[in-house]
Amino acid sequence: MNPATRRKAGRVALNAAGVIVILASVFPVYWMVATALKTKQAIASTEFSLFPTDFTFEHFTKIFTQGVGNTSIWVYLGNSAIVALGTVIVGSLFALLSATAVARFRFRGRTSYLILLLIVQMVPAEAMIIPLSLMVRRAGLGDQLLGLIVINVGFTLPFAIWMLRTFVAAVPKELEEAASIDGATRFRTFWSVLFPLVAPGLVATSIFSFITAWNEFVFAFTLMANEKGYTMPVALRWFASREGTDWGGVMAASTMMTIPVIVFFLIVQRRMVSGLVAGAVKG
Repeated sequence: MNPATRRKAGRVALNAAGVIVILASVFPVYWMVATALKTKQAIASTEFSLFPTDFTFEHFTKIFTQGVGNTSIWVYLGNSAIVALGTVIVGSLFALLSATAVARFRFRGRTSYLILLLIVQMVPAEAMIIPLSLMVRRAGLGDQLLGLIVINVGFTLPFAIWMLRTFVAAVPKELEEAASIDGATRFRTFWSVLFPLVAPGLVATSIFSFITAWNEFVFAFTLMANEKGYTMPVALRWFASREGTDWGGVMAASTMMTIPVIVFFLIVQRRMVSGLVAGAVKG
């Protein structure tokens, strides 16, 4: 096989592998939406059907008119939005400040701090349920969305700091020094010089924080005692009962739960792509 044919075969193989990966990633989403649009009889049928023949919106109509459990679905979506956006805003602020301190200053315990961040990432969330729940309740934040925000910030912060540290370190110090020589204060240098350059990385970390907080189940279920304080992942459990699982309702509610994540991703996708590759082209 000559080199040209070998390169062509390699490109074909890579394209085929890419198509397989895309199909494997998209198919679960398609199956979720397709099931949400099927009738109860089609869902219960033992015959496999890749494409639904009888479309129906009865499952969507039911969750919007009757709610999920005893509460409107908009309450659960609103709770999830508050927790996710709160986690993104608070976590991004602390992550940016911490990453700047770690990347720009040399202080005692800096290396130990970075190692500690890695160790925290290794601890599974299940092992922290009891101590964190007790701490949040003793702080007076039990059964409150603010308590969930605090917990989610704690879990997303280590990764965000490590990721942003790379972006901050990639910004030449000479730019900040030049701004200081021109008379800019430390805050003005941070806001006008450093922040715009690390903004793509901040967007990339916000995607991770948003998805993590939006899909979090364990702490939302453990900490919240009031049904009206549940987030969407917890609300999905109402579709399971002793009579069986309402798969049409589960898929319809899951589809509504997925839409905000897709919208958030589409809004920031351009910034996110530039943020993921910025560390490779700066230097």
